[in-house]
Amino acid sequence: MYLTSEVKKEIFEKFGKSATDTGSPEAQVALFTHRIKHLTEHVKTYGSDKVTKRALINLVGKRKKMLEYLKKQDVERYRALIKQLGLRK
Repeated sequence: MYLTSEVKKEIFEKFGKSATDTGSPEAQVALFTHRIKHLTEHVKTYGSDKVTKRALINLVGKRKKMLEYLKKQDVERYRALIKQLGLRK
């Protein structure tokens, strides 16, 4: 499986306040981004997989909403996260 507890722990350590910080917007967006990258590769390989395409679209929407929330709350944290994840050019 691509998303083990060790991978989640690494993501939360890197982007959250601690390894157990699963609720911060930065940690959630980082986790969504990891899942989106994985599903994108899957959809490229198996283009006719409609269920995965729908799940990918839903994840992108969730990440967008979370990023909009973070941008409203603290623009500096938003900019730092975008730069760290490499989402915008």
